[in-house]
Amino acid sequence: MPRISFNGIAKSYGDTQVIKTFSADVPDNEFLVLLGPSGCGKSTMLRMIAGLTDITEGQLEFDGAAVNGTGPNERDIAFVFQSYALYPHLSVRANIAFPLLMSRFKPYHHLPLVNALMRRRMLRDPEIDAQVRRVADMMELTDYLDRRPRTLSGGQRQRVAVGRALVREPSVYLLDEPLSNLDAMLRTQMRAEISALHQRVRKSFVYVTHDQVEAMTMGTRIIVLNEGVVQQYGTPKEIYDRPANTFVARFIGSPPMNLMDCELDGRSVRFPDGTVLELPEGGAAPDGPARGITLGVRAEKVSVEAADTAKAGALPARVVVSEYLGAETVVAFQLGTRMDESGTVGGRDLLHARIPGEVRLAAGDACAVRLDLTDASFFGSDGGGRLPVAAAKGVA
Repeated sequence: MPRISFNGIAKSYGDTQVIKTFSADVPDNEFLVLLGPSGCGKSTMLRMIAGLTDITEGQLEFDGAAVNGTGPNERDIAFVFQSYALYPHLSVRANIAFPLLMSRFKPYHHLPLVNALMRRRMLRDPEIDAQVRRVADMMELTDYLDRRPRTLSGGQRQRVAVGRALVREPSVYLLDEPLSNLDAMLRTQMRAEISALHQRVRKSFVYVTHDQVEAMTMGTRIIVLNEGVVQQYGTPKEIYDRPANTFVARFIGSPPMNLMDCELDGRSVRFPDGTVLELPEGGAAPDGPARGITLGVRAEKVSVEAADTAKAGALPARVVVSEYLGAETVVAFQLGTRMDESGTVGGRDLLHARIPGEVRLAAGDACAVRLDLTDASFFGSDGGGRLPVAAAKGVA
C-alpha cells in the first residue's frame, strides 16, 4: 500500500511534451482520479505509474523508493483496461485465475499441449480455487464462473476484469476508464461497486476518467489535467469549492460554474449592464485597485424569478431553456434582455441556475437573476488564475 510521489515528472515524445513537469504526493490508501478531457495526458500518466511508458524527466517513487527503472511485474500493480481485455476462449473462472496461473508457470508450461494440461491442473488447486471463489463472491460472479465472456453483459464483463485484478492482491490498482463502455444505469451501479471495493480492500486506486461525475463521487483526491498540464491537485471538495483557474471552474460541476466578466472596486461588483452588487458582510474579496475580473458563482447559488416580481439587486436576463429533472430544475439563461434572430440573447455566454423543485419559466421568458456571492470565486481577467482573497475588515 505505497505512498505515490511524483517528483518533477514529465513525459515527451521527441520534441512534443505531452506531460509537463509536475510534483504531487499521494498518501496510502487514496482513491486518486486522473481527470481531464480527451488527449490531456491522463492515460499516459497512468501508464507511467504502471511502468508501461518510460518517464522522460523526474522520479516516480513508491514509499520513497524510486521505481523509474523497474518493470511492471516488479511494481506490485494490477491494471484494469478500458476494453476489459478478457480472454474469450477461457471461462470466467480461468480469466479471474489467470494472474495466479502465470505466477506459477514455468517456461516449458507454455508448450501447446502442456499449457492446457497445466492450466486445468492448477485451476483445481485448492488454494487457487479458494482465491477465485473469494473474489467471485465479492464481485457477485459465483453463478457465472463456468461461462464464457461472450455470454455476459457489459457490467458482468467489467466485474470479471476487476476481479482478475483483485485476485493478485496488489498494492496499487490502476483503472483506465473502465466504465466508458457501459450504459448510464450500469455506470452508476459500477461506480458504487468500485467505491465500495476500495473501502473493503483498503488499497491505493488510481483511476482515469474524463467524466467529472465519476471523479467527484469516487475520488478522495483528484488531479485535473489539460493539454498535459496539471491544473489542480486536491480533494473533490477543494476542487469544487476553490477551483484554481477558470478551466477547472468550467470543467468541474454539472452544470459548470457560472463565469461572468465584471469590474471589482473594493467590495462592489459592477456588471456590464451597470448593475452593482455588494459582496456580503464577512465575506472575502481580493485586495487591490479597481479592475476587471471574472466572477465565479456555482449554479446552486443562483435563483431565478419572473421579471415582473423582481426586486432591487437582481440582474435582468432571459431564459434559454428550462430543464425539469424532478427533484430540481436547471434553468439556462443569458444575462441581458436583447434577443437576436436565432431566438437567444446575443453575444453572451450561457449561465445556469440549479433550483429545487419546479420552476415555471419557459424558453424566451424575461426573468431576474439573484446571485449569492457568499462563496463566490474570483479569477484574473488576464490568465484566469484564482485571485487571493482577504477577509472583510473587522471580521476575524
